[in-house]
Amino acid sequence: MPAGLDGVVVTDTALSHSDPDAGRLWICGRPLEEAVGVLGFEGTVALLWQGLTGSVHTRDDIRHSLGTGRRHAFDRAGSWLGQTAALPIAEALRVCLASIPDTCTAAEITGAVSVGVATILRQTRGLPPVAPDPTLSAPADLLRMIVDTPASPPAEHALDAYFTVAAENGLSPSTFAARVIASTRASLSSAVLGAYCAFTGPLHGAAPGLVLAMLDDAQASGDVDGWLEHKLSAGERLPGFGNRAFPSGDPRAKALAKPLCGLAPDDTRIRFAADFERRAMVALTRHRPGRRLHPNFELNAALLLEACGIPREAFTAVFAAARVVGWLAHAFEQQQTGRMIRPRSRYVGPPLM
Repeated sequence: MPAGLDGVVVTDTALSHSDPDAGRLWICGRPLEEAVGVLGFEGTVALLWQGLTGSVHTRDDIRHSLGTGRRHAFDRAGSWLGQTAALPIAEALRVCLASIPDTCTAAEITGAVSVGVATILRQTRGLPPVAPDPTLSAPADLLRMIVDTPASPPAEHALDAYFTVAAENGLSPSTFAARVIASTRASLSSAVLGAYCAFTGPLHGAAPGLVLAMLDDAQASGDVDGWLEHKLSAGERLPGFGNRAFPSGDPRAKALAKPLCGLAPDDTRIRFAADFERRAMVALTRHRPGRRLHPNFELNAALLLEACGIPREAFTAVFAAARVVGWLAHAFEQQQTGRMIRPRSRYVGPPLM
């Protein structure tokens, strides 16, 4: 059995497809570039949920239902907010998700994640929660609920691109967790809670925050090449480089490059990151011959979220606010099969007596 189940096909899906060698990703048959440039986040959600929820969806329908879901979630926030005051953001969001009733719809669950992220982040700063504006797009309203001011057009565009890119990426660990839970006929809210728990690991949804720590260390060293030499010689990995699903280059990283530049074209952090990326690629080629470790989604994602004013301790939670729509799509798709996921294991223990 291959380690990490690499190459093992465990289900059929119509939600997304990737070409690892070409570095391309399609959402329901549409290129990722089209999803970002034409459909936007709500249009992509409509595509993902089409035919799975029992309703026909348009981009406007999704915007309206997600806005209504945020409003309902805000009305319920008092039921869990008092339990999260002393918790880190990632743990506090787990409490929020655990409080979602089993009867909630996909739009209400999606709205609960956005409201939870913004409300928890403001709570950590000693600030009162900001009520959602159902007329806004989900990314724009999330940013408004965090900072209590409307998002600038470049920030709204960049965050919408981020949400679109982050919404779906095939059978990641968290997505597989959602499908396993949904296959038991547990509720959608249970599937999302389980997916989020898998998502919080440092090798999965928590990875973008590690990118900024890496850039901080490298920049503070004053000698980027020497810093890279020390890290790679010690066998350490570089967050933001390499992706088993896209060994030839991560299309999600490319899709975020233009919105990121439009958001902060003269930002010194982004210029340093571009220089660091070039130097890191040279060092990785020398220290990891035969391995294709290209920049992945986390590198540009971390820079984009930081430029939007979102603190790094909230990166995992904001990532979840985007990915939840993909978890729900997979949960719906799995439920339609009517079959519980029940693989077998191979015994490799002591001889049987």
